[in-house]
Amino acid sequence: MATTPNPRAPAFADPAALMRIRSLELRARTVVEGFYRGLHRSPYHGFSSEFTEYRAYVPGDEPRHLDWKLFARTDRACIRKFEEETNVCCHLLLDVSESMNYGSAAHSKFEYARTLVASLAIFLERQGDAVGLVTFAGTVGDYIPARRRHRSRHELFAALEKPRGGRLTSLDVPIDHLLRTQRGRSLVILVSDLLAPLDTLRPKISALAACGHDVSLFQILDRAEIDFPFTDSALFEDVESGVQRHVDPAAARARYLARLAEHQAQVRSLCAGSGIIHHLFPTDEHLEKVLFEHLNDRSQRPRGTRRARKLD
Repeated sequence: MATTPNPRAPAFADPAALMRIRSLELRARTVVEGFYRGLHRSPYHGFSSEFTEYRAYVPGDEPRHLDWKLFARTDRACIRKFEEETNVCCHLLLDVSESMNYGSAAHSKFEYARTLVASLAIFLERQGDAVGLVTFAGTVGDYIPARRRHRSRHELFAALEKPRGGRLTSLDVPIDHLLRTQRGRSLVILVSDLLAPLDTLRPKISALAACGHDVSLFQILDRAEIDFPFTDSALFEDVESGVQRHVDPAAARARYLARLAEHQAQVRSLCAGSGIIHHLFPTDEHLEKVLFEHLNDRSQRPRGTRRARKLD
């Protein structure tokens, strides 16, 4: 039986078509504009013009701070933000290691991830937040401090336009950098495939959360890495170590999927133990949905976890 398309369903850009836009900034702006259009047609309706000034009501909030007029208009319980809750210092951490270059489709994980980071930067800047960037592989590559200066956005996009900067992945490197350089509380978003040992990351990221930072892990994986759809025997190469191995997919699939499931369980355990939010995004996922997830995460953060601090 044929289904009737939902006329109110937001039309998001297909990632494959989006990646064909050569300009990274234009690509990111397309994502953000699609997000704003979708916001009007989504369960978040009512936040499209107000969410820079309002946040969702959570248990423990004073009922006297509810905006009853907004509630009557949108049927959503919202609290007007106080000034210290409005502006946030945000750090975007982007993995630029060799493993991010993998892509079974027309675009790689790196291309998807840097488009995501660019989209988040534009979105956060429009919210009045200060946005910084750390790119990393085995060491820190570019570091753009979180500022609200217009020049910082150009520096950030110039860094994102650079080629990948390293072969190996050290997930604790950008966390160490923030622990050394950031004293005030902030929002930290780590964008990586997380395909690296987690032993050294666990204490570092727990320390970051213990300092009061709001931390989210946005894990980017290619669909082939998730499903392992290969059928023909072939030579597989570990792009970070250079080790090559002849693999029969029929014989290796069950073991590969079991090890991936074990790794993902470790990621979830790490995040649950430190109060960190984790999302897995395949590279065929609409990027606008990633922004929806980010907005939903921030609207559900407990009160008192976001504070403003003076920036240059």
